[in-house]
Amino acid sequence: MLKSVLNAIVMTAQYALLPVALYHLIISSFAWIKRKDISSDKFAPVKKFAFIVAAHNEETVIGNIVRNLKDINYPKDLYDIYVIADNCTDNTAKIAEKNGARVCERFNESKKGKGYALEWMFDKLFKMDKQYDAVCVLDADNLVSQNYLREMNAHLCRGHKIIQGYLDSKNPHDSLISGSYSITYWLNNRLFQLPRYYIGLCCAIGGTGFVVATDVLKEIGWGATCLTEDLEFTVKLVLRGLKVHWAHEAIVYDEKPITMAQSWKQRKRWMQGQADCIFRYLKDLLIMAFKNKSLVAFDCALYLVQPVIIVINGVALVLNMARLTLSIDFERLFSLQTFLSAIAVFVMTYISIIFIFAEGKYTKKVLEYFLIFPFYNLTWVPIIIQGFIDRNKKEWVHTLHTRAIEITDIENIEKAG
Repeated sequence: MLKSVLNAIVMTAQYALLPVALYHLIISSFAWIKRKDISSDKFAPVKKFAFIVAAHNEETVIGNIVRNLKDINYPKDLYDIYVIADNCTDNTAKIAEKNGARVCERFNESKKGKGYALEWMFDKLFKMDKQYDAVCVLDADNLVSQNYLREMNAHLCRGHKIIQGYLDSKNPHDSLISGSYSITYWLNNRLFQLPRYYIGLCCAIGGTGFVVATDVLKEIGWGATCLTEDLEFTVKLVLRGLKVHWAHEAIVYDEKPITMAQSWKQRKRWMQGQADCIFRYLKDLLIMAFKNKSLVAFDCALYLVQPVIIVINGVALVLNMARLTLSIDFERLFSLQTFLSAIAVFVMTYISIIFIFAEGKYTKKVLEYFLIFPFYNLTWVPIIIQGFIDRNKKEWVHTLHTRAIEITDIENIEKAG
């Protein structure tokens, strides 16, 4: 009886999720061949940018990003660097100002978090005498490539209003956890973001390294203050009929957590925010998708519920293992279904390695990380469940950043790797 129930649950889950898997496979297939975008060199640097760097007690890394931004390949009179010293109790503000940033200190104990800090800063920016064509949002631990603003300038000149930069890793070789994070981001860049840009769907804002035209911000406002302000703003844009574009050559280096404890806290916060967005926006996205026959809205809705799909897959995997354990019939253990599942896992791993090569991220260490990568992915299941349970808890959990390195250090490692 128990085996029959497990069989029914596993088969139902597998057949229900098959169309979703096929959909993602079809979309990602557009990333197999990387197309050449119009070169940024064909567009003169004319757009004015305001870099907004959100920082809470970031004295260890804030100097690195300010120095990095001051040295990028773009006319210095066409951009300014603003650092939000948000509820800081250390020397973040002093160090940022010393290195040449314009510092805006904010103290608000009731409205904590990056989303509130950005909303506050945008309001200040709009009231300034000097006006900008676009704002670029970064985190204090980031570094950007020399060509970053030239790429964003090219996109703005082509009429793109919201652009997400390539999210790379600042410390992929620090630990198995940071390595697994890095693999996730590299694959997401190539298999999720790039194909959606190619076929005209909405890419996802990744929390940092994105540019928004000022006129869009003034028109629709920010209003994204949940624990995943990037996801909330992406959904708001889609519901307004706007799309996020992708700049594959505009690279942002982000510090990844090193320990499982750090990773768990960060990903739980993400899932709390995503659960919040599901309950607030999924209905509106689905109505827009079917009423307006909008594939962009449908794709965004599917992206929104991806954690639910991951949990269903994870539970189905556990139940399938339980089903096989209960069966002493070796014919079942080595059935065609089990064989095909093993082949699918092998093929996906093999394809992932191919794209890591294609993105130029292959090193011996990264290849070793693939051994633990499936286990890292499995940890998403309890994290998602915990995040959904705690979705109404709004307390912001700060991620400590300690990798104070210069952009030249990263460039040297990449050349050597």
